[in-house]
Amino acid sequence: MRPAAAPDHAERPAGEVPDAAYLFDLGQRVRRIRAIRGMSRKVLAQVSGISERYIAQLEGGMGNVSIVLLRRIAAAVSMPVEDLVMDASDDWAAIRRMLRSAAPERIARARQILAGQGLPLDSHPQPIPPGRIALVGLRGAGKSTLGEIVAGRLGWKFLELNREIERSLGLSVTEIYKLYGQDGYRRLELASLREIVAGTTGPLLLATGGGIVAEPLSYELLLSSFHTIWVKTSPDEHMNRVREQGDLRPMANDSTAMQELVTILTNREPLYARAEAVVDTAGRSVEQSASDLAMAIATLRK
Repeated sequence: MRPAAAPDHAERPAGEVPDAAYLFDLGQRVRRIRAIRGMSRKVLAQVSGISERYIAQLEGGMGNVSIVLLRRIAAAVSMPVEDLVMDASDDWAAIRRMLRSAAPERIARARQILAGQGLPLDSHPQPIPPGRIALVGLRGAGKSTLGEIVAGRLGWKFLELNREIERSLGLSVTEIYKLYGQDGYRRLELASLREIVAGTTGPLLLATGGGIVAEPLSYELLLSSFHTIWVKTSPDEHMNRVREQGDLRPMANDSTAMQELVTILTNREPLYARAEAVVDTAGRSVEQSASDLAMAIATLRK
């Protein structure tokens, strides 16, 4: 008589996550990253060349994952495959990306600090000037409309990061996405943000794109260079305003657009919540919301 097979956990090293649990966690990471990138399942399928059905199985923890397919998913959401398979914090992902683009002397300095050498741990970065305010939040919340109104009242300069990217290339955002893809657009976004941070003087109110929180390097630069305000509204108002603008990117022609929008909002919320203040425009007139924004700016300038 054949001996009974040993339980699966008997052959697994101590502390190792069971396969089913790992696949479930991996699926949840893929779903979260897709949502933060603002991609519907249909769009991810088109960009990666993997069927929408398989992506649904993967996100549900039922995918029989191969490294080749994971590489395609990682490329489609513009991130290294190791960041996709590792259960690591957002801070770790940001640090990895900073390391990839840092000069050797900066890496050496970072190693000294982490080793307890160099700068003391209780040292503080340079304070952000009170006249540097950036608005974050999903498109349709009112960042551009309110930002332009309030900047005009304050006598400040107003910039839209998306418009600055368009101006630098002479192309629309839609054309940039078609030519360079999401990854290319995020690189251009970071380059434009660096130019604004380094080259703009005086009070500035900056409206950013909704997806800037998806790129750790860009978002960390924004948070360290500007006082930030999250402009938010309800999912219904987001969708109505976006439709009025004629822009459903990246959810155009998707019958599940509202469901995808809610998923994006839910997964981006912890990132938007890193802002120092919140202005909720749901159920508020433009005039009321502009007053709310002006009050939030006044509070941050104290």
